[in-house]
Amino acid sequence: MTAVPVVIGVRPPHAASAPQAAGQEALGGGLVDTHGRVHRDLRISLTDRCSLRCTYCMPEQGNEWLARTSILSTDEIVEVAEVAAALGIRTFRLTGGEPLLRSDIVEVVRRIARIEGEDGPVEVAMTTNGISLAPKLPDLIDAGLTRLNISIDTVDRQRFADLTRRDRLDDVFEGIAAVAASSLRPLKLNAVAMRGVNDDELVDLVEFAMRMGAQLRFIEQMPLDAGHTWDRASMVTREEILASLGERWRLDPVEGRGGAPAEKWRIDGGPHEVGVIASVTAPFCGACDRLRLTADGQLRNCLFSNVEYDLVDVLRGADAVPGARAGGIAAMLRSCVHGKLPGHAINDPSFLQPARGMNAIGG
Repeated sequence: MTAVPVVIGVRPPHAASAPQAAGQEALGGGLVDTHGRVHRDLRISLTDRCSLRCTYCMPEQGNEWLARTSILSTDEIVEVAEVAAALGIRTFRLTGGEPLLRSDIVEVVRRIARIEGEDGPVEVAMTTNGISLAPKLPDLIDAGLTRLNISIDTVDRQRFADLTRRDRLDDVFEGIAAVAASSLRPLKLNAVAMRGVNDDELVDLVEFAMRMGAQLRFIEQMPLDAGHTWDRASMVTREEILASLGERWRLDPVEGRGGAPAEKWRIDGGPHEVGVIASVTAPFCGACDRLRLTADGQLRNCLFSNVEYDLVDVLRGADAVPGARAGGIAAMLRSCVHGKLPGHAINDPSFLQPARGMNAIGG
């Protein structure tokens, strides 16, 4: 059968999958798209569920969760990761939803961390809201976790409760403090900048990050909310963020960004830095090296894509033979990369917001 993309929301029950090619020859070469971008980062969503209900991400009630039977097992995730590593993926970032809600999260980290790529062991990172992080951190580090990004949009308790619909800021603080006291570096804190919500708190967030030995990264709000209520006018832009911070500090650009999503600036000569991820006003698509795997087994070559590549048939279809699926997984990864567009086209009048929200896509 031929590898075909699946348009989100129109996936047939027996969509054609990648050919089940046998042999290690299918794993030769890297993942290079038609625009010359080499892909070395795979973001793996472990669940679409979350312990918060952030107003810019999902409604408080009435969410339609993925069926538990559709969520990839640890064996399936590791099988895909092994093939991806053989094709040049070096970093695996575990996301959600909230990845720490996955009961076998330590085992997932441990098994992926054991994978060897051409350049040695792969790197396992995680993006989390930090709520249940502190008690799990020692086991995660022992399992091989190397880096953490923690989301925190405000350091004000009432504002946090209003924004997330949960009074859990102390748990987030505890998680951040635990990582700050650990060996994991760098520690990055992510904050979505929102007009009329936390745009008066940008300096406070950076100062908090500096006290914790962390790097604050501001993110422009993107059209990825489940309710499709994103409004460009409510988005705080890169230039506005820098102007606000520039009133407090001197910001010097840090060179050597490469494929990283964040531009970085050194604060008052260092050592502290602050980053901005400006996906809307200053897209970095030309250097993007990332792919995404949703919790229900769909490959995505762009966060904003309306096309997914179905790995479920490769992993679970009638012709999916255990131990002989590597060729099919590799073919689907290559097909996904080959179909990648030069950019996300958010600023094009024809842009359509993805049907899935961020919690279902995975960061």
